[in-house]
Amino acid sequence: MSLLTFSHLPAARRAMLLTLPLVAALLTGCGTKANNDTFDLHMTPVAQGPSLKNRQILVPEPTAVKMLDSEQVVVRVSSSELQYLADSRWGDRLPRLVQSKLVQAFENTGRLGGVGKPGQGLAIDYQIVTDIRSFEVTTTGNRMANVEISAKILNDRTGTVKAQSVFKATSPVHGAENSDFVDALDRAFATVGGDIVDWSLKSM
Repeated sequence: MSLLTFSHLPAARRAMLLTLPLVAALLTGCGTKANNDTFDLHMTPVAQGPSLKNRQILVPEPTAVKMLDSEQVVVRVSSSELQYLADSRWGDRLPRLVQSKLVQAFENTGRLGGVGKPGQGLAIDYQIVTDIRSFEVTTTGNRMANVEISAKILNDRTGTVKAQSVFKATSPVHGAENSDFVDALDRAFATVGGDIVDWSLKSM
């Protein structure tokens, strides 16, 4: 019985076989389960500003489309195709992780009378309502992390929106490792999250 060796394959076929392992190492299809490295997000709290000790705020879990409402790290490989970063995940569902980091950042400013999540029983003055619009690395052209989150300051007593804005940041990916992709997203989120906290405290 004869075997068809790699060298006997057409050139185009050999090129495809060489490329597939590299692509598989970087990305997995949506819904694939794996033993994943787990990553966290970080924020630097706002250090300056007026005291708002007479204000208590609620930070609900951000809304997000289903693609972002998971523990997977999203990578955009074309204008219409999204995939997940292989062998990598966030430490929690992304909306819940963003909520936790925003709560911590507001608390760490030391400028508010109280910061809580739904169900904690605080008497609330304002809600910081957010929607995660983008949280991904694009691989077309220069690899860039893109984070976009909209925010509203909702008066909890009247139900009216006091202020609203959209916050965006990008950060280049330095390297080809999974951790390099996540580090870029972390930097972009740190900028967006810090801007949301700073804007909220100035707008209340």
